[in-house]
Amino acid sequence: MENLSVGGFIGALIGVLIVGLAVGFFLSRWFFKRELQKNPPINEKMIRAMFQQMGRKPSEAQVRAVMNSMKRNG
Repeated sequence: MENLSVGGFIGALIGVLIVGLAVGFFLSRWFFKRELQKNPPINEKMIRAMFQQMGRKPSEAQVRAVMNSMKRNG
């Protein structure tokens, strides 16, 4: 069995750390995007409740307009 020098060991350790961080970043980003698509932060029911709290009865067109503007901006 061949012995690694201290510099080689530290270089390998740093390389593995960098690869691990990169893979972890992209995996966590992928999982986060997938969860947001499955469970959006706001839905049509919440928009209707918001309009009703303001004392308004929203039309379907208003609800769709709010949803579309949130999808464009988010």
